[in-house]
Amino acid sequence: MFKLMIIESPGKIKKLSAILGPDWKIAASVGHVRDLPKNDMGVEAPDFKPTYKMTERGESVIEKLKALVKQANTVYLATDPDREGESISWHLQQCLKLKNPLRVTFNEITQSAVKAALNAPRSIDVKRVASQEARRVLDRLVGYTASPEVTLYAGQQLSAGRVQSPAVRLVVERERAIRAFRVTNHFGAALIFADAKTGSEWTAEWVTKPHFVTDDNPYFMDEAFASAVAGVRAVVVSAFDERERRRSPPPPFTTATMQQAASVVLRLVPLAAMDAAQKLYEQGHISYHRTDNPNVSDDALGDIYAVAVKMGLDMADEPRRFKAPEGAQVGHPAITPTHWEVEEAGETSEQRALYKLIRLRAIACQLADARYAVRTVRLKAAQPVEGRAVEFQARGRTLVHPGWLKLISGDQTEKAEDDKEPANPIPLCEPGQRLVAERGDLLAKKTQPPTRFTQASLIRKLESEGIGRPATYAAILDNIMSREYIEEGKGLFLTPTPIGELVVDSLVGQFEFIDLGFTRALEEDLDRIACGDKTYKGVIAKVHGQLSQEVVRYRTATKPKYPCPECGKPLRRISRDSGPFWGCSGHPNCAVTLPDEDGKPGQRRPQEESKFACKKCGKPLAHRAKPGKGGYDFWGCTGFRGGCKTTYENKEGEPDFSKAK
Repeated sequence: MFKLMIIESPGKIKKLSAILGPDWKIAASVGHVRDLPKNDMGVEAPDFKPTYKMTERGESVIEKLKALVKQANTVYLATDPDREGESISWHLQQCLKLKNPLRVTFNEITQSAVKAALNAPRSIDVKRVASQEARRVLDRLVGYTASPEVTLYAGQQLSAGRVQSPAVRLVVERERAIRAFRVTNHFGAALIFADAKTGSEWTAEWVTKPHFVTDDNPYFMDEAFASAVAGVRAVVVSAFDERERRRSPPPPFTTATMQQAASVVLRLVPLAAMDAAQKLYEQGHISYHRTDNPNVSDDALGDIYAVAVKMGLDMADEPRRFKAPEGAQVGHPAITPTHWEVEEAGETSEQRALYKLIRLRAIACQLADARYAVRTVRLKAAQPVEGRAVEFQARGRTLVHPGWLKLISGDQTEKAEDDKEPANPIPLCEPGQRLVAERGDLLAKKTQPPTRFTQASLIRKLESEGIGRPATYAAILDNIMSREYIEEGKGLFLTPTPIGELVVDSLVGQFEFIDLGFTRALEEDLDRIACGDKTYKGVIAKVHGQLSQEVVRYRTATKPKYPCPECGKPLRRISRDSGPFWGCSGHPNCAVTLPDEDGKPGQRRPQEESKFACKKCGKPLAHRAKPGKGGYDFWGCTGFRGGCKTTYENKEGEPDFSKAK
């Protein structure tokens, strides 16, 4: 007999076996063993109880696990420490008919963490299971309800999703804002001074607000006046300020920020970053990588201090705590190394690069602030310009203590740092002091359009809007890109495809799930289910009722993109080996077909009529022929839409009236 531990990924077996020893058997479920049916919604009103089917590999996995369960004296379910893992444990319990399985979770695969988990087993948390089940059912409910409707009315196969569609909408609306953008040319002025002691130059820029521009009219358009301002040389110091500014380090990685930094620094797409992190976790090098918590565990503080001392780095005076995003699930610590002294880990170059990124970021979060000496000077032109007082301002900084910047260069999740203060070496000044500029520059400026999303910035936006969960971001992006709703171009910028825009246009104003606020509120409901404050059935029933009403309104109010020229019902694009064509969705009651021209319905080809008349109804006959395999050769009545289905065999180019069908 042995103790059996069932985990999700077989990649952890080797590490856990080494930790637990010969009295244990470690087996993997390889993810979910059951799921909703592939070709059916799998849930019906009014009880909304899901119908589960074994996955393709689930049956064989369960058979193997059943054999092991019979030989085991105790069964531990050690699937991942999140809602998905809780759900997998529940499904395993159901399929294996386990009466009292022990549920254990650990945030890292180390001896101390695993032993601590085994000393504190618990039962399966059915509220967390219900939350995950609700997420899965909601995704199925939205997709299976809305997709057929937008497919029918758009005339081609489209997919709508509770989370994927709002994500596509963000990219579409950003692109349309860029298209609608119109450049505004405006002007400013700058004076350049030379420090008499060092010879280095510093710059002061003309302050246009509030005397020359306002919030309603923020751009100065008079080039001639701006040129005159640039001609100012003599100025008087009206104010001077010098103070220290501190810059704190960013928090250690959460799932979302890790994906962003991996994209910006390592050029890893989110799916590749998550795969590399999964492998590092399985190898025991990092803590669990699906987390919203931006804080290290208290136990890690001593390890960070030891590493910092060894590296000659200054620690912060007190342990740092970072604020978690609104709605974050903070059950697990931030992503950190499990052995802080290990500088390199991982089996591939991608894994090693990601490990280094994770480790240095986690160490930096507890280091001392970077400190700057920041100087600000306000200057007033000695003489008015065209009768108007003119002021300039200069701001600059000097790094006096690098602190955490010794270890990492900045936040890493954005290409451009938030902190954009220039060095601008301003000398000591005193109010009333007179200065003379070396030269002046006219600044010709132009407004810039919104910036397109990258995968990293789209993840940041999804997180800020409460769309999806960090663990799902990689799958969301992979989904909408594989469906070709958005594409990645030069500079890693994302743009929508025409079909992506069609999806959004088919949903906006028709289904509420495309709205960002709805998605955010639903995520909060899922959190409440996990806490026991809401019920699975209550949340599902509410969304089902709303979708049902929206479908009725959609069918009544929405005009097909390509209506049938005869009955007005939507045309749909149909693919065949011989090529695509468009047919009426009212078939068989309406038999209209149109050729496909560049993905749109073409003009109906004029009907070819002959001198031969149908013997049944008297209307002209048309010769129908197609050579090759599956071909045909007959004469058909042109009155077939009116109900005459009479056909005749072809005989030497003429209908054989003796062989009517």
